[in-house]
Amino acid sequence: MERYKSRKELKTEAKELLRGNWKEAILLNTIPVVLTIIGVVITLISFFIVQQRTDTFYDIGINYNSYETSYTEDLWSTIIGVISTLLTVGISYTFLDWLRNPAMRIEPFKQAFQAFTRKYFLGTLLIYIFTGFFVFLWTILLVVPGMIKAISYSQAYFIYKDRKTLSENGKVSSLDCITESRKMMKGYKWEYFILQLSFIGWGILSILSLGIGFLWLNPYANATYAAFYNNLTENSTFDESVENLLV
Repeated sequence: MERYKSRKELKTEAKELLRGNWKEAILLNTIPVVLTIIGVVITLISFFIVQQRTDTFYDIGINYNSYETSYTEDLWSTIIGVISTLLTVGISYTFLDWLRNPAMRIEPFKQAFQAFTRKYFLGTLLIYIFTGFFVFLWTILLVVPGMIKAISYSQAYFIYKDRKTLSENGKVSSLDCITESRKMMKGYKWEYFILQLSFIGWGILSILSLGIGFLWLNPYANATYAAFYNNLTENSTFDESVENLLV
């Protein structure tokens, strides 16, 4: 039986994992950071183009309709969002494996794309779509319920990875993983929320450093979140099906 670890203990576990391995961890997290920067640049460029076109057409007396341009921006934002999410999930998978086997060899540019492999792609994408849809529906009611549900579903990707690894026929239901995450997080949502908040200060410093700080923050946060999930699976308060993921 394992007791639930404090935030300090989880972060210490993450730091121990990263000590002496920062180079591999930073390389592992480089691609999502680069994509985020590209996404920001595209958004800014699109904004200035739309603004310039609007001003030009207004000056010559034409009512400029920016619907088509907005649609293109939204499409690119969605594509970049999906790719970034899949990369982040693949990196999270790597950190979970790494925590469980600290001696494993890290191949950053291969393991970052785990979620794009045949083994994980469809299920991971479905979890992304389903959770996004469910959170959206709850957010329609109020913002807070949407945030709570987002936290409730936060462990679905990890659960999917474990079940996929241990499944004899390789078939794992994405919806079941979301449901299992909701059950797993019962009584732990507040702890996870505070854990996320604890990185805000570092996030602000990373922004002030023009994003460079995220190269260090992202590995630290991802390793901590993986430690959080790993600790939950070891906690005896969960139902047997979750405990058996690691048996």
